[in-house]
Amino acid sequence: MKIAFFAEGEAHGKVPRDYDNMRTDMAWMCASGATRIPYYQTKNIKEKFDLGICIIPKRLDLTHEHFALEQSDIPRIKNICNKVVSMQEGPHWYFQDYPLEQQIWYYNLLQEMDEIFVHNEMDALYFRGLTGKQCRVMRTLLIEDSIKDIPKDNEGTGVMIGGNFCHWYGGFDSYMVAQEFETEITVPSMGRKIEGEEQMENLNNLPYMTWNNWMAELSKRRYGVHLMRTQAAGTFALNCAYFGIPCIGYQGLDTQEICHPLTTVKVGDIQHAKELAHKLKTVPDFYKICSDTARRRYTTEYKEDIWLARFNSMI
Repeated sequence: MKIAFFAEGEAHGKVPRDYDNMRTDMAWMCASGATRIPYYQTKNIKEKFDLGICIIPKRLDLTHEHFALEQSDIPRIKNICNKVVSMQEGPHWYFQDYPLEQQIWYYNLLQEMDEIFVHNEMDALYFRGLTGKQCRVMRTLLIEDSIKDIPKDNEGTGVMIGGNFCHWYGGFDSYMVAQEFETEITVPSMGRKIEGEEQMENLNNLPYMTWNNWMAELSKRRYGVHLMRTQAAGTFALNCAYFGIPCIGYQGLDTQEICHPLTTVKVGDIQHAKELAHKLKTVPDFYKICSDTARRRYTTEYKEDIWLARFNSMI
């Protein structure tokens, strides 16, 4: 089956397995053998595809119109693809922060799709109810080729929190829970990093880095905390599971619930999250069970061959 992914940006073509910034979207394209096509090039494509997957951009402002999806692109995409679906980008409620006319534009765009692919089971419920369309979960994916030399049996020290100090990432909540471990806390730099984070006590700020370098840094840690209400692909929880790092996170995120069932808490339950952090620190058997479960669930639920079998059954 010939597959095309349509997305913003300039990259065009196949994604090599040794690509050093293998984000989830790139991993999907790599594993499926798909061709990546920027939206602004759709008018020039003559090749035919069996399936077209449209990643609707989160940025719809006019300054990005050169890369954004336009209403006229969908008929062109349908002309070269036998079936056209959308792939969720960001949390399912994200479009409701758009101006009203763009909310309607987004909804109409979904209605033009044959089906909708989403990140989590809760997202499938939402979009199925909103649109009446068939919704299928396309799980998050990790391509191991470029990180296979990073040790997976590292004992690790310190705790990694999943994002910066803003509502989007919930970094402040993660930081407060991480202090229960009484060890060094590290945080990556994301697109919504706010001024002053470097001044937080006992917080090591990583610079912006490629996915490969990020995974190398993550592998050095013993614990993960990611109390992020803005739930989408769930890559942090999956990355932790790959290394067997127990991750404390919220319900509703498939990668968290599947890979880290014993350290998953209700949204907003900071007290329970702190109790789990204390237990991970003080009860070696509990830590080992959580670590072993994460590794096993990654292998049985998220390895590339498992993902590809699920994807093929979807399409």
